[in-house]
Amino acid sequence: MNPQIEQLYRMAQKPERLILGLMSGTSLDGLDMALCSFQGHGLETKVKVLHFHTEPFTPDFQASIRDVFAKPHIDFQHLCVLNPAIGLEHGRIINQTLAQWGVPNDMVDAIASHGQTVFHAPQAYHRLPNWPNATLQIGDGDHIAVSTGILTLSDFRQKHCAAGGEGAPLAVYGDYLLFAQPQEDRVLLNLGGIGNFTFLPGHLDPDGVFATDTGPGNTLLDAYTQQEFQQPFDRDGQLSQQGTPIPGLLQALLDHPFFDQPIPKTTGPELFNLAYLTTAQIASGTQHAKPVDVLATLAKFTSQTVAEAVQRWAPQWSPRSSLWVSGGGAHHPVVQKYLKEFLPEWPIAPLDHLGISGDAKEAILFAVLANETLAGGQTSFGNRPRVPTITMGKISLPN
Repeated sequence: MNPQIEQLYRMAQKPERLILGLMSGTSLDGLDMALCSFQGHGLETKVKVLHFHTEPFTPDFQASIRDVFAKPHIDFQHLCVLNPAIGLEHGRIINQTLAQWGVPNDMVDAIASHGQTVFHAPQAYHRLPNWPNATLQIGDGDHIAVSTGILTLSDFRQKHCAAGGEGAPLAVYGDYLLFAQPQEDRVLLNLGGIGNFTFLPGHLDPDGVFATDTGPGNTLLDAYTQQEFQQPFDRDGQLSQQGTPIPGLLQALLDHPFFDQPIPKTTGPELFNLAYLTTAQIASGTQHAKPVDVLATLAKFTSQTVAEAVQRWAPQWSPRSSLWVSGGGAHHPVVQKYLKEFLPEWPIAPLDHLGISGDAKEAILFAVLANETLAGGQTSFGNRPRVPTITMGKISLPN
């Protein structure tokens, strides 16, 4: 037997596994790394986060990704060389960070790498007859495995598409295993580049669990802030707090069929981008509006689309319901203010109050998926369309 396969077999049987979860989102700001200790699997999963760190990307590295990010026409050679380059850069960051933590590489059982999404194209977006749901994450897992010497699971979203899903949102799997609570209906809202939420019913029946994208999270706010203010994002809502939402522009932003599509559904910056905003400004005659007013409108747009999705698709609020927020949008006071105005009956609190860092959640969730692939695989996630019960992640051996 190949000794690496034998090692994989032994790892699956260990009472405790150390998995490093990686996440690089659509904000392109850096690599989130969560070193997690796992015991058990399925609904018996117990996880302890030992270390968490976000390593910022350099401006040049960000620019190299933006050259292919969410664009219908690109330099294909650049995409080809960027795939291993991202893997190598992630490997370098991992080696550096583990050394800073004082954790030898050979102590880590596996890496769970989300990769860098560069294009997301479910059928509802591309509308090409007879072509499947598609999504593309780059940052080659083999390069991560070889450069770190650590077994790597990557490319999780392809299996989801292959089994009939849209490749997103995958939070439903990890959220169910980590956060489902008897007798409490929970909505777990993540406000990254794109907004999405998972509904976890208190009866714990997996057929009642679902996750869906809601529309933009921070992607339009960040892109507009970069364009108009030459800042990476609206830190602490300092800019949007100076503005007043524009009703006509808000209505034009809301006027898109995505918001009426049934769930589960997914989207990305391929749709919600600066061109989308420009179209809405032209339709509402607000091309010359003050930038701070546009930012305030975008913050309200994010909150309203989230609130309407929760009100429409999550079962009616009851005294046993709660809403927990994570992601960059959890730190945006204007987004949170409007969210509470739109959902006054829901108790809204940071996910951190459940014992898991909201900033680390996405990296942790991919470590959970890797743990299930390595040691689990027996949990049913129900029988709903586009939410397949599968294990995900391609395995790259380091030698």
